[in-house]
Amino acid sequence: MSEYKSEVRDGMRIDWDVPIAMDDGIVLRADVFRPVEPGKYPALVSYGPYGKGLAFQEGYKTAWDIMFRENPDAVAGSTNKYQSWEVVDPEKWVPHGYVCVRVDSRGAGRSPGYLCHNGARENNDFHDCIEWTGTQSWCNGKVGLNGISYYASSQWRAAATQPPHLAAICVWEGWVDNYRDSARHGGIICVFRKNWQEMQVKTVQHGVGERGAKSRITGELVCGPETLSEEELAQNRENMWGAFLARPLDDDYYQERSGDLAKVKVPLLSAANWGGQGLHPRGNFEGYTRAASKEKWLEVHGGSHWAPFYTDYGIKLQKRFFDFFLKGEQNGWDKQPKVLLQVRHPGEKFVERAENEWPLARTQWTNFYLDPKNKRLSPTPVTTDESITYETMGDGVAFSTPPMEQDTEITGPSALKLFISSATSNADIFAVIGVYDPQGQEVVFQGALDPHTPVAQGWLRASHRKLDPKLTLPHRPYHAHDEDQPLKPGEVYELDVEIWPTCIVVPKGYRLVVTVRGKDYIYAGEAATLSNMKNPMRGCGPFEHDDPTDRPPAIFDTQVTLHFGAKRRAALLLPVIPSK
Repeated sequence: MSEYKSEVRDGMRIDWDVPIAMDDGIVLRADVFRPVEPGKYPALVSYGPYGKGLAFQEGYKTAWDIMFRENPDAVAGSTNKYQSWEVVDPEKWVPHGYVCVRVDSRGAGRSPGYLCHNGARENNDFHDCIEWTGTQSWCNGKVGLNGISYYASSQWRAAATQPPHLAAICVWEGWVDNYRDSARHGGIICVFRKNWQEMQVKTVQHGVGERGAKSRITGELVCGPETLSEEELAQNRENMWGAFLARPLDDDYYQERSGDLAKVKVPLLSAANWGGQGLHPRGNFEGYTRAASKEKWLEVHGGSHWAPFYTDYGIKLQKRFFDFFLKGEQNGWDKQPKVLLQVRHPGEKFVERAENEWPLARTQWTNFYLDPKNKRLSPTPVTTDESITYETMGDGVAFSTPPMEQDTEITGPSALKLFISSATSNADIFAVIGVYDPQGQEVVFQGALDPHTPVAQGWLRASHRKLDPKLTLPHRPYHAHDEDQPLKPGEVYELDVEIWPTCIVVPKGYRLVVTVRGKDYIYAGEAATLSNMKNPMRGCGPFEHDDPTDRPPAIFDTQVTLHFGAKRRAALLLPVIPSK
C-alpha cells in the first residue's frame, strides 16, 4: 500500500490519507488526528460519504453561516480549519486526549469502490475500520463512534456487527429503520433521499476528481486523484432512488440497511432533535427503547440539525459519556439520569429536565375525540353517525381543543385513530399537530432544517394500514408494511396513524390543533433555503412526499371521507405530562 503523509500542525499529529485495506482488497482512506505526545489513546471513528477533505464552510456554507451567527460557542476555541460536515472537530477532542479517525466510505471522497449506501458491504467496512483503529499502536484498544446523521445512523448497523474493540456509541440525530424512518413514511415515499444523493453525495463521489473541490489544508482533490467520466461515475454507484421506487413494501433490501437493535449491546447515548420530523428522531427514540444495551441514555434537544453537536452543551455531554467508557474516568456518568430532555416552549425556549425512562412513566395518555360538528378535539366521543369529506389536495380538516385552561405539556409519541373511505382504491393520510395563539395565528418552531415547522407529523398510506401486533403499542402503532391492501371505493376502513414523538408546553389560552389532509403541511409564510438542499423549504424541510410515480394523481388526488359515530370513535391519543 502507498505511503501517506504525516505532519505536526496546530498542536496535532495528522496522518493524511492513511490506507485501510478491506477484506476484498479495496483500500479505503482515512485522516487520523492524534496527540503529538506518543501514547495510547481512545479513538473516535466516523465513516461516511461526504468527503473528509471538504471543509464545512465550503460544502455547507449557509449552515455554517447560521451556526457561526447563532451559536458562537460552536466555533469558539478552534481555528475551524479541520471542520467537516457532521463529524467531530479534532481541535476540540485531540487536546482532550482522543484520536479522531475520519474514513471516507467506499466509493466516496478519496476511497475507491462501488458507492452503495447502508448495505451489508458498508456495514462490514465500518466494522473493519473500527477493528483497524482499535489495534493501532496509538490506540488504547477502546473505540467510540460519534457524529451526526449519516455518521450517526450507520452506528446502529456497525454496533450490531459487534466489533470487539467498540466500547461506546453516540448516535446524534440518526435514523435506525431505513423504511419507516427514511425512505417511506407510513408507506409513502419521501423525496429527500433522492435529492440528498443528488446534492450531497454525487458531488463528492470518488472519481469526481478535477471537477470537485480541493482540500483547503492539503491542496489534494477531495474526491481522489483520478477523474472519471459521468458514465463511469454512474456505473460506480447504486441507483438508490430507483431501488426505493421499485420496493413499495418493507423487504430484505430495507432490512439489510436497518439497524438490528437486538444485536446492539454497547453503551450508547442516543441524542434526538424534537424538530427533526421526517428523518432522524424516530430512530433515536426507537433505538434507545429497543436496543439490547444494558447501559443506555437518551438526550433530546431543539435547534438546528448540526449546531447543538458542536456547542459547549453538546461537547460537554459527549465528553462525559466517552471519558467514562473509553478512558475509565469516574466522572459520575454512571449516575447520569437515563433521560435528559430540553422541554420545548413556544419562542424556542427550552427548560432542561431529567427523567428516568421513555416514554415518561407518569404520562397521562389522553384521548381527544374528533368532533365533526364543531371541528373540536373533545373529551367525550361522538355518539351519532357523522361524516366529513375533504379534497386531498386541499387544506384538509382541522380539529381544535378549546383554549387551554392552564399550561399543558405534551411530551412523547402520539397516535391518531381514523375511520375513512376514499373515492379511489387508496388514500394518503398526513396528520399535522400544530399550536395556535389566542389571536388564532399558528405558532411554528425551529425544525432541524426548516425554521418554520409544526409541532409533530405522522403519515400513513391507507393500503398499508395493517399493524404488526408484536410491536404495536396504543401510543405507537407499528405498521407491518409487508402487504398492500387496496381500498374498495366508498367502504370504511379503520386506520391507526403513528405520529412521531414531540414535546411542547402549550401555554394557557393557546389551542392544540390536529389537521387531517392528503398532502404535506405548508407553512403560510416565506420559504427558507439552505445551500445543500435542492428545494426551498415550506414547513416540512426537504422531507416532502410529492413523487408522481409513487402518488399518481388518478389515485391520490381524490376525495376522502372521515366517519364518526358510536362505533367509530376517531381520536387523537396525546401524552399529557402532569407537573412533577
